[in-house]
Amino acid sequence: MLRLFLISIKRFIGLAVGALTRSPDGVAPLRPRRVLVLALVLPLFALVQAIHWLGYLLDDLLFRGWRRVEVRAPVFVLGVPRSGTTRLHQVLAEDAQFTTFRTWECLFAPSVSQRRFWLALARLDGLIGRPFGRLLGWLERRVFAALDDVHAMSLSTPEEDYFALMPILSCFILALPFPGFEHLWRIGRFDRDLPADERRLILRYYQDCLKRHLYVHGTERVMLSKNAAFAPLAQGLAAQFPDARFIVCLRDPLETVPSQLSSIADGLTFFGVPADSAPIRARLVEQLAFYYENLDALRQTLPRSRHAALGMNELRAGLAPALTRIYDQLGLTLSPAFAERLTAEDGRARGYRSRHHYSLEQFGLDAAGIEQRFAAA
Repeated sequence: MLRLFLISIKRFIGLAVGALTRSPDGVAPLRPRRVLVLALVLPLFALVQAIHWLGYLLDDLLFRGWRRVEVRAPVFVLGVPRSGTTRLHQVLAEDAQFTTFRTWECLFAPSVSQRRFWLALARLDGLIGRPFGRLLGWLERRVFAALDDVHAMSLSTPEEDYFALMPILSCFILALPFPGFEHLWRIGRFDRDLPADERRLILRYYQDCLKRHLYVHGTERVMLSKNAAFAPLAQGLAAQFPDARFIVCLRDPLETVPSQLSSIADGLTFFGVPADSAPIRARLVEQLAFYYENLDALRQTLPRSRHAALGMNELRAGLAPALTRIYDQLGLTLSPAFAERLTAEDGRARGYRSRHHYSLEQFGLDAAGIEQRFAAA
């Protein structure tokens, strides 16, 4: 852990200097607005990560039992972005056999110490009528409202635990504010481009994050992890967790590519990165192609008892039959209560229509080019 801490400090210095002095994409000029936003964001980001590292230190002083926890037969929901992984994750999280990260844990409490602190505060707040809880609910409705059409979320919803990689600067979402930071693009091609030693360090750190989570929420429960951004880590995860089961969500690249580019456009713009940047668009398309290739490689190496694919059309047709098939294939227990929950979810989902609209043409792409690049998908 000390080695990773020192590496992360070095990475942060390089990230900050590069972000404040160089073009975000190698083409667009470095604009004053971007420098101003980063001058405000970087110190806050550094403070939050320092608090996380302090939490890890306190864990080893106060809650050393987390190290003895075993992550048994976890279930990983992987896939390409914009393929239904979020909806699937939120439904699976209601199965009582699973435990999964919530948004507040991902962003503010990756350590046992932080979780214990915030849970204790929540109990105290409940004793006095939840005034702070109601205020927090009011604030989060306004903060997260802008994401509803792309990725609806709140502090209490199940969320992607790749946010727990923030302290080691290996969470790919950081490529939005820092597209010039090459380490992040190597993370996006994890199984292919990272040196073996670095892969081991990151996977061991991630495994420790899962151990901490189980220590707090119950070591007898099955760890459920959903991360579309972990497609590049698929083979590494399979090796690190040899009894893990994988549910892989897939979608036609002709839909995936424009949907992903559209979903990140506002984030790029906020940080002063041109949303129509040709170099960034090209890198993202190449990375998405690797996602498909790496997930296919996972399918080739794992037996059917550890790997199940779920296409977007099957997901749209109904979760109940799809998950009944997947539970049976992966040897998971489908309880009567959760089976009933699936039936109810299918009834509500039939009337859902996404308000997120996009096309290849708006990003200067065409179907023929995408079909050629993703021919092996």
